[in-house]
Amino acid sequence: MKTTLPAALLLGLSLSLAGAADATPETNALWNPHPAPSGIPAPGPATDQPYAPQPVVPGGVILTVYPPGSPVLNAARVREPEQYTLTRGVPGRIQTIVNVHNPSLEIHTVEPGNNTGAAVILCPGGGHSSLVVGSEGADFVSFFRTYGVNTAILRYRLRRDGYSSQKDAVNDALQGLRLLRARAAEFGLDPKKIGIVGFSAGAELSSPAAVFFPDFDRTNQAPGDPLGGVTSRPDFVGVVYPGPTPFARNANPPVPRDAPPSFITCAGPGDRGHAVWAMEYYNAMLQAGVPNLEMHLYGNGVHGNGLKDRDGTPFGTWPLRFIDWFRDLGFLGKPGVETKAARDLRRPAR
Repeated sequence: MKTTLPAALLLGLSLSLAGAADATPETNALWNPHPAPSGIPAPGPATDQPYAPQPVVPGGVILTVYPPGSPVLNAARVREPEQYTLTRGVPGRIQTIVNVHNPSLEIHTVEPGNNTGAAVILCPGGGHSSLVVGSEGADFVSFFRTYGVNTAILRYRLRRDGYSSQKDAVNDALQGLRLLRARAAEFGLDPKKIGIVGFSAGAELSSPAAVFFPDFDRTNQAPGDPLGGVTSRPDFVGVVYPGPTPFARNANPPVPRDAPPSFITCAGPGDRGHAVWAMEYYNAMLQAGVPNLEMHLYGNGVHGNGLKDRDGTPFGTWPLRFIDWFRDLGFLGKPGVETKAARDLRRPAR
């Protein structure tokens, strides 16, 4: 049905349009451009101090992993800002970060009434050429908060920026574990319920953390070290569609007697290479007698799934399997209550 506007309204509209050409910006705000969207995150500025990382998720508290002036840091580049890339079509969502020269933890705590004291350090993947902090970091903050679990997103140094993924990045993770444990009381954390979950390239940090923490602790006990005596041992480890683990390519490093329990998951035939690395890690830990291991390999799925439910395939439910395992080991209990994982450390020698 054709709609006819009243003549008076047509006349008024015609006069308004005719006068618009003569209107000034001050008198006709209707015709001004809208302001740019606000709240779009941007890196902090470069200063004469080490770069200060900005939160990826609102409310995050940033702890830099190393103190200013640490010889571990690249003094020539530590002041350079990080570089962010936003998700296409989603204004304000940071998906990747590069140019990390001042590694950091972005801590998100849980309300006291729901706090289990457990904390997960999230290590995003990205092939050591970027950090996929959106789908393998930020997405898991709210997921874990639902279960009373605190989170810390680790920004570690990248191979693309000239660092060693097997040394510098792994050390960033181990130092992050020490730092978070040392500051546990400040953030309402249980120092015996702090672990690490790595995705893809990030699992190349979490899986070595389960094996090499004794070496790191022995070599980082210098006099005057403010974290001296604080262990980097993770209380639990997540290995999610991993890159090469310490057991890849027929390597056989010794497994510590107190190696932490591990949760391993990957798509199978759809992500064959990463599934092989997942199985190598599981088999090595199983043969060493490490208790409380759990692995889920899925018949369908693709690499880099994160928290997504892709077309209803079961692989999208792996985070719920992690929570089942986490609950089974006692990490969802009250802060200060010994976990099953801790009790099993007192088992008879293998």
